[in-house]
Amino acid sequence: MSHSSSRRDFLAAGLALPAAGLNTLPARPLAGSSAPAGIPLRYRTIGKTGLKVTEMGFGCMITSDPSVIEKAADLGINLFDTARVYGGGNNERMVGAALKSRRKNLVLASKSRSATRQAALEDLETSLKELQTDYLDIWYLHNKTKASDVSDELMEAQRMARQQGKIRFAGISTHIGHEEVFSAAIKARHFDVILTSYHFAMDPGVDQLIRNAKNAGIGIVAMKVMAGGFRKSPYYPSDDNTRSRLSKEGAMLAALKWVLRNPNVDTAIPSIIDMDQLDEDLKAMAAPFTPADDKLLAAHLDYIRPRYCRMCDRCGGACPQGLPVADMLRFLMYAEGYGQFSLGREHFKELPAAIQQVRCADCSGCAVQCPNGVQVAQRLIRAQELFA
Repeated sequence: MSHSSSRRDFLAAGLALPAAGLNTLPARPLAGSSAPAGIPLRYRTIGKTGLKVTEMGFGCMITSDPSVIEKAADLGINLFDTARVYGGGNNERMVGAALKSRRKNLVLASKSRSATRQAALEDLETSLKELQTDYLDIWYLHNKTKASDVSDELMEAQRMARQQGKIRFAGISTHIGHEEVFSAAIKARHFDVILTSYHFAMDPGVDQLIRNAKNAGIGIVAMKVMAGGFRKSPYYPSDDNTRSRLSKEGAMLAALKWVLRNPNVDTAIPSIIDMDQLDEDLKAMAAPFTPADDKLLAAHLDYIRPRYCRMCDRCGGACPQGLPVADMLRFLMYAEGYGQFSLGREHFKELPAAIQQVRCADCSGCAVQCPNGVQVAQRLIRAQELFA
C-alpha cells in the first residue's frame, strides 16, 4: 500500500470524486426533532447482492435505547448491523425485539468472531434466536486481521448456512490488516461483502483496496467512519474546548459525508446511540462534501493525531512485551471516543493474562514509534489505568 499521498491531499480528493448515481426518496421528519423536514433517503446496492440499502445504515454496537432503532426504521433506514459479541449477546436481543415487526422490510446483518466451523455455526443459531429471525441477510466472519484468518473452515460454515437458507450473503469484516484481508477475500472468490473500517484519517491506499474489491464484485460497507468519534464522553476531559468546538461545528457530520462521497462505498454504518446523533447523521444523505467540510476535517485530524490509532498496523509486532498495540488503542477509543467504558474493558479482559499485567510505565522507553504521530506510550498507559 502506498503511503506517499499527503493527508491533506487525501481529504481534498473527496471533492473531486463523482457523485454516485442514487435513487432518492423524501424521508419523514423526526417528530419533535430539529432535523430538517424532507431529508432525502438515498440508496445504493451492495455489490452484486441486489440488496438495495440506504446509503447510511445503522451500527447498533453501542446502542442501548431500542426506541432509537425503532425511530430509524420508521424513518426509512433499512440496514441494521449487530454482532454476536456485542454487549455479551444483549445487543442482538435488543435489536431483535426492536425490529421484529419490521423484519421483512429490512436488511439485517450480524457477525461471528469464532475461529472454527462448529463454533461459528453455533453462533449463527444463537444470533437467529436472539434476533427473532429465520435468516440473516449478511453474516460476517468478524474482525479478521491477516490472510490466514480467511480459512477454508470458516468459509465452509458460511456455505453450509447459505445452503440451509439461514444466510443470504457471506461477508468478512476487518479493522486492521486491510491489505492482507482484502487480498485474501478477493482471491477466495467466496465473499459477497467486506465490512471495513474507513474514514478520513486512514492511509489513502485503502481507497485502492476498496476499488479492487468493487472490481471483483464485492460490496463495501464502511464502519468506524467517525475516526473514533470523540463526542462528549465521561472518560475524556470535560474541559477539552477544542473537541467541543469541533463537535459543535459539525466535525462528525463532515466525517460521515466524507465517507459517503466515495461511490465505491455502498453504505456506511455509523454507531448511533440517541435521537440527536440520528438527527445529525441523517443529514449526511442530504448534502455533498464541501470545501468547508474539508477544512473542518483537517482541523479535526490535527486534534486526534496524538490520540487516535489509524489502524495501519505498522506497529504490529513492534512491542518487545508483545502488546497488541493497535487493538489496545482501539479499546481505549471505545471508552474515550464512544463513551463506552464497559465495551473497552470487556475487550481488554479478553487479552491473555500476561498481556494484561504488562505496565508500560515500567519501561524506560517505548520501542513503538507511530508514523502517524500517536503518542503510543501515553495512550497505552491510559488504557492500562482504565481497564487493568
